Amino acid sequence: MSSRMPVPDAEATDLVEALRDDLVVADYTVEHVAELLGPGASAALHREQPLPARRALAGSDDPVATMVRFFTLGETHTLDALDAAFPSLRAKGLERLGLAVPADSGLRSAVDLRPYGDENSSWWLASDLSELATGSVLATDHVLGIGGASTTLARWTPRREVAAALDLGTGCGVQAVHLAGHVQHIVATDLATRALDFVRFNAALNRLPLEVLAGSMLEPVAGRRFDLVVSNPPFVITPRAEGMPGYEYRDGGAVGDGVIRDLVRSVGDHLEPGGIAQFLGNWEMREGHGFEQVWTEWLEGTGLDAWVVQREVQDPFEYAELWARDGGAGVNSPEYGAMYAAWLDDFAARGVESIGFGIVTLQRPESERDPFVDLMDERGPVASAMGPTIDAGLRARSWLAQTSDGDLLDGTWQATPDVTEERHTKPGADDPSVIMIRQGGGLGLSIQADTVLAAFLSVCDGSMSARTALVAIASLVGVPDDEVIAGTLPLLRRLIANGMLERVEG
Repeated sequence: MSSRMPVPDAEATDLVEALRDDLVVADYTVEHVAELLGPGASAALHREQPLPARRALAGSDDPVATMVRFFTLGETHTLDALDAAFPSLRAKGLERLGLAVPADSGLRSAVDLRPYGDENSSWWLASDLSELATGSVLATDHVLGIGGASTTLARWTPRREVAAALDLGTGCGVQAVHLAGHVQHIVATDLATRALDFVRFNAALNRLPLEVLAGSMLEPVAGRRFDLVVSNPPFVITPRAEGMPGYEYRDGGAVGDGVIRDLVRSVGDHLEPGGIAQFLGNWEMREGHGFEQVWTEWLEGTGLDAWVVQREVQDPFEYAELWARDGGAGVNSPEYGAMYAAWLDDFAARGVESIGFGIVTLQRPESERDPFVDLMDERGPVASAMGPTIDAGLRARSWLAQTSDGDLLDGTWQATPDVTEERHTKPGADDPSVIMIRQGGGLGLSIQADTVLAAFLSVCDGSMSARTALVAIASLVGVPDDEVIAGTLPLLRRLIANGMLERVEG
């Protein structure tokens, strides 16, 4: 069990502000840290290899070098060195805030405190020290810091200006700080007491007003609704076997993929009309029961729009290896072997053949209509910032869900600027054997086109309706109008939904 993170009270407010002043004056930012480390050491540190960072920072008198060595690398520093790096807070202030503890002839950090930011804002986030800094297996109540899952969710979240949002399973508050840029009132919840301590501290340090509530999943917000719910929930499928460590940041206590299934079934009660829920998750796939079957069953009766993008699929062996190692157990240790075996037994008991991972976006329709469901298996590279793609995709899919084929055909359309065409022709052939329509941004989709769709896109400049263009093409290829239209409409809807065709107004 780890120690509690002190919650800033009235007496600690001045100390938190002193810490903030020191971080600002030192320029403790993502950009400055990257400048000090250089690209090679930065990349190595991201791979949890600390030696290049230590070499890059050795001998530097920049206060930020001291901060990185202290907070990220776990090095012990003298009181004089810390007084110099934190002239307002000083070493005594670090200790009084619970950020440092005595060690040898000085202090060592009790937390990981690092800069974080996006294109619009910068913050600092405190969390528990990583395995890199401590050199030991993580405690089961470990509070995770900035990681791949949390940054993925942040990049995929639509940033609409809304009145109220919920950060469900907030951890140290990564999603909450992002929400502060476009949400009037933010509620952050978590079952883990230490996580709530950290999020309160981070809110104080970053001067962010948060309503912080304790409890499991949606229980703390019973009866309340939000415009946006974001969550990096404890979705890891963990065997319920004796001796298996249950890490609070990843294990929700359910059998199999029950945490995500239950969230899908219940989150709609907490969404305003037009409200969005977005979260990460794992799902089990058994023989004859793949991605589409799992999600069709989960969504049945919810009344929610759903756009689920499967980004990765692992077999039980890969999954066990990933999560048995995640807590810090060495691959040759008895603990690792016992966990590995427990995972394989657990999956075998339910006939699980593979495990999917992806991003789930749910929406309560604003008006009475049938919900749309779009299940996509897209594992290739995507845009670095997917939030705008999700926002535009939800609006496009909502429009399509209430628009007839006739109205779509009567509209005028044009291909978006990032759409290109690629033709493959066998040597000596006059006509291409394969035509691919590719998307340069967003999900980076590739759609195989027939000659009709290719011809449509070539004349799709907003000068004529889709119906007029398709009738003209039908005449050229000698195929009845209704056959051309019926065969092309599903592709047009797919292109519109994914931002490859845009409507021309007027």
